[in-house]
Amino acid sequence: MTNDPQPEAPSGLCGICCIAGLGNPGTRYEATPHNFGFWVLDELGKRHSIRISKTEGAALTGAGKIRDRDVVLVKPRTFMNNSGAGINGVLQVRKLTHQDLIVVYDELDLPWTALRIKENGSAAGHNGVKSIIAALKTDVFVRVRVGIHPGHPVNDAAEYVLAPIEREMKEDVGEMVSYTADAVESIVAEGAVKAMAKFNRRARGIQKEEE
Repeated sequence: MTNDPQPEAPSGLCGICCIAGLGNPGTRYEATPHNFGFWVLDELGKRHSIRISKTEGAALTGAGKIRDRDVVLVKPRTFMNNSGAGINGVLQVRKLTHQDLIVVYDELDLPWTALRIKENGSAAGHNGVKSIIAALKTDVFVRVRVGIHPGHPVNDAAEYVLAPIEREMKEDVGEMVSYTADAVESIVAEGAVKAMAKFNRRARGIQKEEE
């Protein structure tokens, strides 16, 4: 038996990871781009046998493990622009902080099929993220941003994100949800920095790096 020191855990790991997916409740919004966060949470729940069914304040939650780490999956029960209330409530009840939070959401500023992981930053006009920043009083939390811009001019952003996904884009949804779930699993297991290196990607056919 040796006394060799154990390797350090990867930096930037959350304690118990609170993974929140943003979306709007109700069948009216199920097939809209603004519900991408919900779709990814459903995929993670399916993969890891976590039922997101417990009512916890203004959110639905489910607890379990991903890559042998404790997680709680969170779907706010409010509409998008009040997402922070449900997420902050879960963090407080479970004595977690913004450093334990991973938020998955759609990003109209990124082209379709792009994915970006960030550790902080502004809301960039996203009302759900704006609500979270206001509720937590910090913009420091991991975000997984899924590009939903269709590649043609969008005259009314609110109308676009709340309308069903365009027919020609539907065939990409399954791959995008699966890829994003893989990215979240990597963040849980290895931390955001390593996950960025592995999963940040440009949209198909785009050579210039998106912000």
